[in-house]
Amino acid sequence: MRLILSIVCVCVGVVVSTAQSLTDSNLPIVIIAIDNNAEIPDNPRVFGNMKIIYNGEGQRNAVTDQNNTASLNYTGRIEIEIRGSSSATLQKKQYGLTTLKADNISNNNVSLLDMPKENDWVLNGLAFDPSLMRDYISYNLSRYIGNYAPRTRYVEVIINGVYKGLYILQEKVKIDDNRVDIAKMDASDIGVMATGGYLTKADKVTWEDPSAWQMSSYIGTNDVNYIHESPKPDEITSEQANYIQAVFLSLAAKANNTALASGYPSVIDIPSFVDFMLINELAANVDAYQFSTFFHKDRNGKLRAGPLWDINLSYGNDLFIWNLNRSKTDRWQFDNGDNIGSRFWKDLFNNTTFRCYLSKRWHELTQPGQPLHAANIETFIDETVALIEEASARELALWQWEKQQWGQTLDLNDQVSGIKNFISTRSTWMTASLGSFSACSNKPTPPLVITRIHYNPAVSSGFPDSNDQEFIEITNNSDLPVDLTGIYFSGTGFVYQFTPGAILEPRGVIQLASNSATFRLFFGFSPYGEFTRNLSNDGQKITLADAFGNLIDEVTYDDTTPWPAADGTGKYLKLNAADLDNALASNWSASDEPVVSTVVSTEEALRSSIEVYPNPTSRFVTLHSVSSITSLQVHDVRGQLVQSLFPNTSPVTIDLQTAADGVYFLMLAVNEKKVVYKIIKREHQSR
Repeated sequence: MRLILSIVCVCVGVVVSTAQSLTDSNLPIVIIAIDNNAEIPDNPRVFGNMKIIYNGEGQRNAVTDQNNTASLNYTGRIEIEIRGSSSATLQKKQYGLTTLKADNISNNNVSLLDMPKENDWVLNGLAFDPSLMRDYISYNLSRYIGNYAPRTRYVEVIINGVYKGLYILQEKVKIDDNRVDIAKMDASDIGVMATGGYLTKADKVTWEDPSAWQMSSYIGTNDVNYIHESPKPDEITSEQANYIQAVFLSLAAKANNTALASGYPSVIDIPSFVDFMLINELAANVDAYQFSTFFHKDRNGKLRAGPLWDINLSYGNDLFIWNLNRSKTDRWQFDNGDNIGSRFWKDLFNNTTFRCYLSKRWHELTQPGQPLHAANIETFIDETVALIEEASARELALWQWEKQQWGQTLDLNDQVSGIKNFISTRSTWMTASLGSFSACSNKPTPPLVITRIHYNPAVSSGFPDSNDQEFIEITNNSDLPVDLTGIYFSGTGFVYQFTPGAILEPRGVIQLASNSATFRLFFGFSPYGEFTRNLSNDGQKITLADAFGNLIDEVTYDDTTPWPAADGTGKYLKLNAADLDNALASNWSASDEPVVSTVVSTEEALRSSIEVYPNPTSRFVTLHSVSSITSLQVHDVRGQLVQSLFPNTSPVTIDLQTAADGVYFLMLAVNEKKVVYKIIKREHQSR
């Protein structure tokens, strides 16, 4: 089968006709056939069939291979629509699609071109980017430095028998264990459960994505719109919406406060903000901070920046067709006079401590052999050119009449040379402008060691839930006490932050559990604290860091050899001695020895520091805490919210006069730690 296409367009009154053929490619070929040969609209989605032809790495892929089952990476149903904002005005469209089961209803989680299984995908049409690689470069650089960004594969696309050119098949940004790894929420998540997870973006407002709130910019007429990505605008509850907005407002208020317990280190995951800024600034992304800017926050976790999205107007490229030219080598995007985002970006940069860590990370990443070293980036660009060079010729022949309007050279070699020169000049300027990082270099970190990991406990009749039995142990491997203020587990998927002011005594040992009650039943004492989410059964990286992200300890365990057999066996991983390198599997054993602790649990300590009286009560309940009570929710036995307060003081008195007689639960937060009390309301107390 030979696919021939003809494109006819009218440009300045002249009819221009181009012809292009596709028989085979070094890239995978995506063939989409819409039901009844219908056009793909902007909305609603339409159904169709999709085949992906892929014979393996280094192999040619032919259009005729669509009839060869062994050549098909995917064949099945989809629903698809046009996506994008400015790009939707172009003749070459971009698409969002969902892989479906044969019933046209059920999502079909599949792996496309070796990307992890999911059902939501994007065909990126490389809009306004004559280099065809700006998104591809930045997404990959972000992953190379350790952050999630959409995985990408170049493909050539045919829709309804018509060749559409070169695209990137990529992951849609969404909550998923292999994408944005945070808890997914629903309307039943209240109280502590309402602390996450959230996927929020600063972006343009549409009818589907209304503004949830606005934050001011340093440009008075350029307020930033924040949009609920997940939960969706029509799904998020008022309690949840108020909570996540309050987090951003807290960041804005604390962006120049470095205090561990009350400044921006208590609100944001600093490494994620640093990396997000560095990748966007290296690219001089003109939309950074104002549009297509994602944030995510896990349950009980800190606010994190990212993932990256839509980096096509970058590396010297802009909407020249609209007389815009903002991607420069010699200015910061948060301070370029246009699209600078919310004030907190510039405020963070102007904070000398934050900028020190920004400079330090930039210095690390730009060393020889590191991902952002200019030579490494050039090598990656050259590899990308070799990958798409063949398809780019077809792309240009097909869409040249549209691309010529963008105001840039369409020669791939010229584009590549321009990007390389931009990166070289930009890198030099950033190094000089960021300045010294000596003040935050070689920061000492406490001698805390991860010494036990129970990641896939065996189930039994008495303990039927494996996840509830998980725990992790931390040892103070020194003869001095350690202040745990600001210390937390960075990354995603595993969440815990230590209470400000908590101290771990010399040689002290503590356990953090998935479920305190289960741990107490199993081991006979309460764990020090309760973490959020769960340990992976397949292995994962666990990173303990201080408030600024300085590494304290890190273990990447696995459920395969050479790691000891502790996967579902009823045993846990035990470090043979606290002085050993816990990064080496050989220093761990599978153990079922009894577990002991040397400290009082945070739950017990918190309970002992709070008085709740009278209980039962006929109307008023007073709560007296050593520290300020930051939030308080009253729920009835059905889980319905009765009252919600954010007093930030102590003592606090609540009035239950309008509440019916019965049992209620008080959910308190003190120093970001939560505890629940049961109280009884009785209209007439016995005397």
